Parts: sequence; C-alpha cells; structure tokens
Amino acid sequence: MKKTLNLPNTLALFRIALAPLMLWFLVDRDSSIFASWHPSWLDYFAGLIFVIASVTDFFDGFIARSWDQMTKLGGILDPLADKMLMLAGFLGLMVIDRASAWAVFLILSREFFITGLRVVAVAEGKSVASTMAGKIKTVIQMIAIGFLIMNWPFATELLWIAVILTIYSGYEYTRDYFRV
Repeated sequence: MKKTLNLPNTLALFRIALAPLMLWFLVDRDSSIFASWHPSWLDYFAGLIFVIASVTDFFDGFIARSWDQMTKLGGILDPLADKMLMLAGFLGLMVIDRASAWAVFLILSREFFITGLRVVAVAEGKSVASTMAGKIKTVIQMIAIGFLIMNWPFATELLWIAVILTIYSGYEYTRDYFRV
C-alpha cells in the first residue's frame, strides 16, 4: 500500500474529499451554519475549493508522469476524482438553478457511458487513450463550472460549449473503441 499511496494518489484522494465540501457550499445555503453569510461568500468558498481541486488535477497527473509514479490505484483514483468533482459541481449548480438540467444530463450521461466503455475496453485488453478533444472538454467544463459558481457573464454559453465538446469527445472515444 505504501508504494501505491504516493503523492499523485494522495492529491487525487484530496480532490475526492474536496468534491463533497464544494457541493455543501453550493447546496446547503439555508443551513443554520451559513445563516449569517451572504450568498456570495458561499460562491467564493465553493469557487476556491473548485480551483484548488482543479489545480491538484493538473499536478497529480504531471507528477505521476514526471516522477514515474503512475500506479494502478492512480489509474482508478484520478478519473474517479475527476468525475466526483464534475458531478458535485454540475449537480450543485443545477440545484441552485445556475445550470440547465439538460446540459447536466447530457454531460453526465456521456461521462458514465465513456467510463463504462473504458471498463469494457480494459476487460477486452484494449486501450482507449485520451484524445485532445477529451482534454479540451475537461478544461472547458472546469472553466464553465468556475464561471457558473461565480455567476459570471457568459457562464451559460460556456456550459453549452462544454456540452458540445463533451458530446464530440464522446463520439471520438466511441469511434476509437470500435477501431481498436
């Protein structure tokens, strides 16, 4: 266990812990704990948590590759942390009525489908590598979530751009799976 609980995996676990904390700041706005807080402060804290989690996403992958610390545990924890962060962000934003239920449905459906497709690919001994569209999709999703949390202009437009990129990258993964 010591060998697999390296710095990148610890960062992924940290990101997993941050996801429900961010969701709490987004959805429990009527809680007695936050009774004296202005709603904008809840946005600031949720946004800060999201930025910290997003930065750890970059660093856990970078460190794992640079320091040759890629592990099977990391191969499970990293995508799980990504999905939990996106799930917390999109569901929280939908609950506070900043994200379209249709957009969230389309994004999360694609994420679950591709995760399932990857499991099938691994079981068949195939590898479905990340595509550039998939990486761009993740960045745009993160930017959209950040804009939506902060209630900034063009947040809704960014969300729909993320939906389009999400569907397109899902198409690429599916196409690549059937080619391999």
